Amino acid sequence: MTEERKSLVLEKLSSRFGAAILATHSDLGDDTALVARDKIVEICTFLRDDTDLLFALAIDITGVDYIDESPRFEVVYHLYSIEKKIRVRIKARVPADDPAIDSVSGVWSGMNWYEREAFDMYGIRFNNHPDLRRILLPETFVGHPLRKDYPKKMRQPTLGRGE
Repeated sequence: MTEERKSLVLEKLSSRFGAAILATHSDLGDDTALVARDKIVEICTFLRDDTDLLFALAIDITGVDYIDESPRFEVVYHLYSIEKKIRVRIKARVPADDPAIDSVSGVWSGMNWYEREAFDMYGIRFNNHPDLRRILLPETFVGHPLRKDYPKKMRQPTLGRGE
């Protein structure tokens, strides 16, 4: 796919959402947009439904902990358009004192489990998620082990009695 085609994604996002698109760049064949967290569902719905883009496949959601920055956390969405053969990475920052963003599981149902994983590992809440609870660790686990301030030597049981 040509660079011209890839930049179409960023151009359409910037044109449609204006100030909600905080930054864009292309690197190694991937387009990336940093977006306002309060517009994530609207932006993802647009990316899925726009006939020039058709991002029908949401590949992953992950968190990033920038412990010394503000906002501290970043939620990263990796999307792919099977029909158009293009990728895009959408990023949204969330602060440490309110690590929350709206769920996109209503846009792509498969994102349900990825959001639960980011919640489990980073403590990022996904508003309006249909079943936001731990997915990898037991409910009794204390903390979020992929946060950079999680104590490296902290030990806690991962299985309760009878499990």
